[in-house]
Amino acid sequence: MKTIAGLDRITFDPKIMAGQACIRGMRIPVSVVINLIANGLSTAEIIEDYPYLEPEDIQQALRYAAWLTQERVIFWQIPQAV
Repeated sequence: MKTIAGLDRITFDPKIMAGQACIRGMRIPVSVVINLIANGLSTAEIIEDYPYLEPEDIQQALRYAAWLTQERVIFWQIPQAV
């Protein structure tokens, strides 16, 4: 099982959920947690539905999602014919 520095609760294991980013080696993909937040659930509501999750699990899922979206768009100019 592998983790990312600073995100020790986000794990990757090819034997669990086909290697998707999961919470602490459980079969709870980060994408599920992010989807719940995106659909308006609070941390308390998520923990009520998934009592084996902890607030720090949800925080790290958000930090992981933020890390994934750090992208740059490079605009190329195509030379116009003269």
